[in-house]
Amino acid sequence: MSAKPKTKLPEQVNEALARRKGSVSRFIARHYRHFNAAVLIDSAKAYEAHLKAGGKMLVTLAGAMSTAELGISLAEMIRRGKVHGIVCTGANLEEDLFNLMAHNYYERVPHYRNLSAKEEAALLRRHMNRVTDTCIPEMEAMRRIERAVLAEWIAADRAGKRHFPHEFMYKLLRGGKLRRLYQIDPRHSWLVAACERNLPIFVPGWEDSTLGNMFAAHVIEGSIRNVHTVRTGIEYMTELARWYTRAAKPLATGDGSVGFFQVGGGIAGDFPICVVPMLHQDLGRTGVPLWGYFCQVSDSTTSYGSYSGAVPNEKITWGKLAASTPKFIIESDATIVVPLIFAWLLGE
Repeated sequence: MSAKPKTKLPEQVNEALARRKGSVSRFIARHYRHFNAAVLIDSAKAYEAHLKAGGKMLVTLAGAMSTAELGISLAEMIRRGKVHGIVCTGANLEEDLFNLMAHNYYERVPHYRNLSAKEEAALLRRHMNRVTDTCIPEMEAMRRIERAVLAEWIAADRAGKRHFPHEFMYKLLRGGKLRRLYQIDPRHSWLVAACERNLPIFVPGWEDSTLGNMFAAHVIEGSIRNVHTVRTGIEYMTELARWYTRAAKPLATGDGSVGFFQVGGGIAGDFPICVVPMLHQDLGRTGVPLWGYFCQVSDSTTSYGSYSGAVPNEKITWGKLAASTPKFIIESDATIVVPLIFAWLLGE
């Protein structure tokens, strides 16, 4: 007869941890034991440990997470102090606001895989912009927000002031004029939650967004005189460098580093992770710690010549992560995985 193991099995440890949490967490602990499922719970536990040690967490959003309504769980993460900064694409910044203002006009197309070119053209004629299985209504969402933010752009332009894209969004929300038009519970909007906490947001490549295109059009037609009225790009990187330097405690103080929770790939992830090697290698600030935690949730499979599909260890050679940094990569659909990780962290 073989002897009983001296240490508890992973599933026993996880089930013990989940007893203090809700039914979703208990389900995860019971069933998520191997492969991507096991990494899901390992990454959630490490995220939890990082925060308990005094660390902060930067969350990056690529893809169409706002249209997928990740805000239902992300907003609560922000309110509970489990997210300290966000890097997102321009699309995610604006699409959370679109959903807040025009949710009742959205249309779901569950048979989107079978749409013909003629059916797609019919959606275009109705000004319904499709994102996988969800159509965003141009007039009720995009044009309504354009009218509101254009007034802010022009006012800043005439006053010779400049603001970041997310700051213009914060101005709209704080002004209160849009509140009567909300079509979802504002507690399900991650942008509202971020605004309430004045959360730092960084939006690389904002020009590649609907509002970015609209801003360019107004510059071309002359209603906005200064193309730099909206601050972007390098200025966002300098702001990120300042924020990271403040948020990450010097190595001499021990714990307190910043973690990196990456949803999807692309510029939302590639842009901010480079701030650490820039601080170390280009500015000589070697006392600033490396990222203290790393997790990427993406359906980009590991492949050669891919940034989003690179294994986390590759980031060691670039001076982004340490050999000892907890690293996780979950090759799965972020719309399924991330709310479950957040549920664990929220004790649901």
